[in-house]
Amino acid sequence: MYDPLHDVSPGCGQPYPDSYWADISGTPPGHDGAVSQDIDVDVAIIGAGYTGLSCALHLARNHGIKAHVIEANQTAWGCSGRNAGFILKSSGRKSYSQMAKQWGEEVMRGIYDEMAAGVETVNGLISEGIDCDQQSAGYIKVAHKANKLKELVELAKLQQNMFGYDVEILSQNDLRQQYMDDRNAYGAIRYQDGFGLNPLKLAWGYQKLARAAGAKVHCASPVSHWKTSGNKQVLQTLNGTVRAQKVVIATNGYTPKGFHELTTNRTLPVLSQIIVTEPLSEEQLAACNFLTSNVVMDTRALKYYYRKLPDNRILFGGRGAITGKSADDPYYAQRLLSVLKTSFPALANIKYSYAWSGWICMALDDLPHIYQNDEQSVFYSMGYCGSGVSFSVQAGKRLAEKVAEQQVPNLPLYNKALPKFPFAPLRRVGQWGYFHYGKVKDSWF
Repeated sequence: MYDPLHDVSPGCGQPYPDSYWADISGTPPGHDGAVSQDIDVDVAIIGAGYTGLSCALHLARNHGIKAHVIEANQTAWGCSGRNAGFILKSSGRKSYSQMAKQWGEEVMRGIYDEMAAGVETVNGLISEGIDCDQQSAGYIKVAHKANKLKELVELAKLQQNMFGYDVEILSQNDLRQQYMDDRNAYGAIRYQDGFGLNPLKLAWGYQKLARAAGAKVHCASPVSHWKTSGNKQVLQTLNGTVRAQKVVIATNGYTPKGFHELTTNRTLPVLSQIIVTEPLSEEQLAACNFLTSNVVMDTRALKYYYRKLPDNRILFGGRGAITGKSADDPYYAQRLLSVLKTSFPALANIKYSYAWSGWICMALDDLPHIYQNDEQSVFYSMGYCGSGVSFSVQAGKRLAEKVAEQQVPNLPLYNKALPKFPFAPLRRVGQWGYFHYGKVKDSWF
């Protein structure tokens, strides 16, 4: 499997992975073909995922700039088409209490407002007619240990007081009787505004809207060489050169090794693994009391997450391998299946029908960053830390404003560069250490 820390290219025109989403979503929408000749453009966007497509859409709609999106493989070939399809009012791993302590309450509230706006931006675009199998609203955060429920209740009270957030507290009995009989859950809190959907169909919907607004989307067009010539950014693809006034890097966890000095050593790509089971029978659903289609995540440092899909399969995800070389090792899918069975013992004989992985993008400070070089000619948005399905669209909107030389909110998300990882060549060693630390922490604390 492609490994961004080792490989200089994600390939050219590669097919979608053998995922549940790729199997059920039907025929991809049309695009504008590969770059086949030299072209001059105002703005080139590298990467046709949520961020790049949102940036192209908002550039066209709000600023009259018809960007060209350049994608190495297929639209949403990366994490935008591989994720679990959780729309949540969050991004990054930094808590709001940590933000308030570091930057003060005003900045913390500003970041919260941006995360909330991300969900609203997604909802607004879906309402334009995107068919993405949206499920009933609700996000359940379960305590994987009894002492974690107290922490969740404190979090709920904090968010109720600070944001007026509608958060419901569920006892273990409430959770098991009203939602699902998860034997690893000791209670939960439930938000009213998260939901699940088909992430690949969502991205395809964004592509249709962007092209309808005048943007161009070129698949099978990897950038093999990049240089600056005068006031132009020159991108070499297989069959044509793209000369652009401005370039947006929207490749996130799939950014190739040494791609551009602005992003080198500033991210850590981490594999997330997902399985989808065979369909559950009515008897199995009843035995698990699986009444909900809400999205679910636990309180572990190495989190597990799951949801019931429209066809009564269970999607279950967690961490994957450390390197791309080991990504397809069945051990990681089997491990997820084993954990799923401890949550729902009635599924002791269940098998998985699909297993795949994808690179999420971690930032050293646990926050996404939307930034640019001093010349205002190269821009990026990266570091969603595994929870950027909704915020990436808001990030694309803010990227468009930056490219169009408009003001954006004065927040660390938008005015600070991604910090560099110290001892960057050893990032994977640090990741290995954190995984082992997390495993101990989740078992004992």
